[in-house]
Amino acid sequence: MTTHAPQAAHTVTLPGSLDEAVAALTAMPAAVPVAGGTDLMAAVNSGLLRPAALVGLGRISEIRGWQYQDGHALLGAGLTHARMGRPDFAALIPALATAARAAGPPQIRNAGTLGGNIVTSAPTGDALPVLAALDAALVIVGPEGHREIPVSHLLAGVEMLRPGELVGFVRVPLLHAPQIFLKATGRTGPGRATASVAVVLDPARRNVRCAVGAVAPMPLRPLEAEAWVASLIDWDGVRGLAPEACAAFGEYVAAACIPEPPAPDEGGEPPSPLPPAALHLRRTVAILARRALGRALA
Repeated sequence: MTTHAPQAAHTVTLPGSLDEAVAALTAMPAAVPVAGGTDLMAAVNSGLLRPAALVGLGRISEIRGWQYQDGHALLGAGLTHARMGRPDFAALIPALATAARAAGPPQIRNAGTLGGNIVTSAPTGDALPVLAALDAALVIVGPEGHREIPVSHLLAGVEMLRPGELVGFVRVPLLHAPQIFLKATGRTGPGRATASVAVVLDPARRNVRCAVGAVAPMPLRPLEAEAWVASLIDWDGVRGLAPEACAAFGEYVAAACIPEPPAPDEGGEPPSPLPPAALHLRRTVAILARRALGRALA
């Protein structure tokens, strides 16, 4: 697996189905599942991780595609970013396709998977704010069968994967409505996000959903900003807002995600201002949120 990790895994199992993968993980509690390995093998090569065994998921065909189910798309956790970036998938879930195309250079997009992005839960994971804004759910496969949890529960640590379990599928509502993903990076071209924003309009429920990524350990949902801007939209007419309203939404989102330091007690020292880096990040989030809302409404 690597020439830089002399104590790397001793056992590699390559199951052909989800049931076989669950059986392998149950039989070897210390084993680590691996799909594309873009994050896991980097940790192995850098000496941060020494798994006793690996369970490779690359041969499980049932998690490499998607299907329609009760107004939802059931996405296999083995879908690569490259596959999600293709036009047929973009017609299905455009914001997730945009995030997949922005996930990194071709070698990363060809190997990295949707399930890996979720389970690794890196703050800069491009798919995470999109899934949070879409209110996606995870289908967990384990020794006791299948169970379903909101993606936000796993990302926030409210519910964790149990021994022998893995993410099999991601259930995403098919809204057929505007959805936008934007991100800022520290350099030109594909790169890790310094901030990202996903905005989803849901005309059927007359709401706006927004999630901000990369500024915290998990995507943040500015719920008050969502409710405020949804109340301004004429859902039965031309869905549009004045530029000032979109700008105010961006500031609302940024202030919710990167708040001012708390005010001191009466008679105490004045609050410290946000450091320049935090102010720059707040401005970046405000711009991304304003642009994402404007493009969704357009």
